[in-house]
Amino acid sequence: MSTTVIKRDELPESFLGINPHNLYLYCKAYASGLRANTAKAKTRSEVRGGGKKPWAQKGGGRARAGSLRSPVFVGGGVAFGPNNNRNYKQKVNKKQKKLALYHALEQLAQNEKLFVVDNITIESGKTKDAKTFVDGLGQRDVLIVKELIDDKTFLAFRNLQNAYLVESNELNAYLAAAYHSVVIEKAVWDKLTKES
Repeated sequence: MSTTVIKRDELPESFLGINPHNLYLYCKAYASGLRANTAKAKTRSEVRGGGKKPWAQKGGGRARAGSLRSPVFVGGGVAFGPNNNRNYKQKVNKKQKKLALYHALEQLAQNEKLFVVDNITIESGKTKDAKTFVDGLGQRDVLIVKELIDDKTFLAFRNLQNAYLVESNELNAYLAAAYHSVVIEKAVWDKLTKES
């Protein structure tokens, strides 16, 4: 597998001069979409019990109370707690997604962390062989982009902590920005640069 380091001046014109704010907005939307949105506290109407008036309205010398499930009592509802009907999704336009990816790749190329390989295939399916390939790059962690992942290659990279294998349609700006370096198969890179 011959590896080529892509430098910034080798990139197509469309990869250059992109406002970094596009990448920020995409990453923000991506992270927002990952939110579980499961935090939920019961309000006074949802807490069980509290049907009987705790004490008489007048004459006790205490503040009036209609239910023990009011937020002022222990075991009562929560006044302004979280509820799970919030929508955290943020819209990102197609064009903006593309610009964000181009900018992330441009940053990698600027730091000489963008590699293009003819073909990424581990025939043996052994993690040892995949590790040799990753170690040969001399990078802290690597995102590996392959056009179509075959079973053997998937098995080889699956257990590596410092490498993450994705298909070309899974490549996005968030992943490209999250990893220290990116290795792209030549077929995928040609397609990317042709689209630009």
